[in-house]
Amino acid sequence: MTAVTTITSKSQVTIPKEVRETLKLRAKDRLLVTVQGDHIVMIPIRMRPLAELFGALPIEEGGPDLNTIREQMRWELGRRIAEGKE
Repeated sequence: MTAVTTITSKSQVTIPKEVRETLKLRAKDRLLVTVQGDHIVMIPIRMRPLAELFGALPIEEGGPDLNTIREQMRWELGRRIAEGKE
């Protein structure tokens, strides 16, 4: 697909309707703009809902629960106070 657009006096560019429709671009979508040689390349940044990423990374073993983390922090703070570092 080829389209022509113009840079305005405020350095703004309108993406032609055919391109927006083909790429399903909407208002407030973000584009990554890079320069490759003497070309400007715009790549849509596809934001995915966080819920879609759930389970994307393997978990080999569960981490400590919140109470364990709090207890470790209290113990460390107590140690620092006893050593005069806090």
